[in-house]
Amino acid sequence: MSKKNKVVDAILAQGMLPLFFYEDAEVSIGVIRSMYNAGVRVIEYTNRGPQALSNFYNIKKTAAKDMPDLYLGIGTIKTGLEAEAFVAAGADFMVSPIIDSEVAMVTNNYDMLWIPGCMTPTEIHIAQQYHAKLIKIFPANVLGPAFISSVRELFPGQLFIPTGGVEIEAANIAEWFRAGVCAVGMGSKLVSRNVLDKRLYDQLYNDTLKALELVQLSK
Repeated sequence: MSKKNKVVDAILAQGMLPLFFYEDAEVSIGVIRSMYNAGVRVIEYTNRGPQALSNFYNIKKTAAKDMPDLYLGIGTIKTGLEAEAFVAAGADFMVSPIIDSEVAMVTNNYDMLWIPGCMTPTEIHIAQQYHAKLIKIFPANVLGPAFISSVRELFPGQLFIPTGGVEIEAANIAEWFRAGVCAVGMGSKLVSRNVLDKRLYDQLYNDTLKALELVQLSK
């Protein structure tokens, strides 16, 4: 099985994709370690600051030693240059808030999973032309579960993951899965700025356990 398919299967099994960025590499490693200890095996680190690339190298180095079965992807990739830089850094997959032809070309060249962000049926169609196995519905808090319900029959077999506005609440998570998503993105509702700034690793561990449990109950 290709690595691309292994990552997709890991996301489907996990049912959620945690994502975050923090300026400090050691805190970033602490956050990932807390989620890993709670059972997470696929994480998206986001390219949202000048430290992202160097942090990513440090995280990958630690993960290779302490968390060898972790798939670590990079998010907020918008250009081919960014994509190439994170391929070199060892990214296992890439996520974008948009569709960019250069990012698509880089990921396809490396047979890497690319999860582009889409907001309209036209964008979903374009993403499919670039062979996107998994499509991010973004911003999900604007579109809502009803959008997924409305468009999924137009794109049979397409896998969708919403990012933005997914709460760690049974009713909210269940609504997304009823609408037809294969997993949910978990950003600041799970890894909040307060958790990051105050190094609340125990709280994050417990919240991650809860989120994973709710997801499994909703799938």
